[in-house]
Amino acid sequence: MDFALTEEQGMLQETARRFARAELPEIAKQVERTGDPVPYAMVKRFAELGFLGMNLDPALGGGGMSHLDAVLVLEEVAKLSIATAFPIFEACFGPTLAVAHFAPDELKRRIIPKVCSGDLIVAVAMSEPDAGTALTDLTTKGRIDGNKVIINGRKRWCSGAGHSGAYVVYCRLSDDPGAKGIGAVLVEKDTPGFTFGKREFHMGFRGVPTCDMYFDDVEVPVENVIVPSGGFRKLMEAFDLERCGNTTMSLAVAQSAFDHVLEYVQEREQFGKPIVDFQAVQMQIAEMKMKLDASRLLLYRAVVNAQAGLPSVADSSIAKCFANEMVREVTGKAMQLMGGYGYSTEYPVEQKMRDAWGWGIAGGSIDIQKVNIASALVGRRFSQRAG
Repeated sequence: MDFALTEEQGMLQETARRFARAELPEIAKQVERTGDPVPYAMVKRFAELGFLGMNLDPALGGGGMSHLDAVLVLEEVAKLSIATAFPIFEACFGPTLAVAHFAPDELKRRIIPKVCSGDLIVAVAMSEPDAGTALTDLTTKGRIDGNKVIINGRKRWCSGAGHSGAYVVYCRLSDDPGAKGIGAVLVEKDTPGFTFGKREFHMGFRGVPTCDMYFDDVEVPVENVIVPSGGFRKLMEAFDLERCGNTTMSLAVAQSAFDHVLEYVQEREQFGKPIVDFQAVQMQIAEMKMKLDASRLLLYRAVVNAQAGLPSVADSSIAKCFANEMVREVTGKAMQLMGGYGYSTEYPVEQKMRDAWGWGIAGGSIDIQKVNIASALVGRRFSQRAG
């Protein structure tokens, strides 16, 4: 068992780091200030560098690299801001993976090359007003009528809503109850009857737009069905890899906050000496570093065990859960150590803390990950329903 990166992976990581530091700081500031997504010109730049779909099939325009390679790049870009890294997240770990693994070949050939070239961003539409954690309660319906699917319903909490060009929409494709009736359909943004509500603003995640989505007799070709009814388990398998992307974003936020505070405690003086000379500060720094390293190893285990496939629910849930809790702790300690400078918007740590809390909500809450872990340990699922 070798815990070291290969020479090629080290070079890839360094390339991503240099690119991010050279080309992204001003864009990251602009995105944070305005709340607007990263400009499409930068999405195309990501494509030029091979960062979009780098772990997808080369026959579809992907890079043919490993999930770990994609993790290395995503972390370096996300250290600047999660919004600047979001197109990479969506292309390498988001709903694109459901299309790449489970969609019919014709749909793969139509969508994946556009994602890899930066011409299309795909988002996922899962949650509804009354179906979030209880996702199998969703009511959005896709009625198959001959060679088309007619969709009606409403979606909420879709990252990229209104901005992305296409959406993987979880919906009921049959009258079977619960998970058995659920599948997924690709819906492109300009499809008649598909509309968006008002833009929402959150504590963090600036530059990652969300809004309600409405489907009123939205018609798409039946060829746009990614997974038919009864394929809910497949959709969740693809979502296990999304959890690894979520973990990477958490890790990047925590690592960047740690990098800032480590420099700060060596420069900031009180009582005539750098504050890192105080034992209380040393304890905090050491605890932060331990949590960061543990989180990184859990993430690497999940993606390396998956190789080019999809990770296990246990590995991905453990990695996500730990990272989601870790990033809140690390950013909180960083702010405390920096005092007023940490709380000021003139410095990056307050942004890191705001972004930190979102990842333990997005992609399945921390507590739900713990239920997933327990289920994997005993080999059965636990019903959360009354009675």
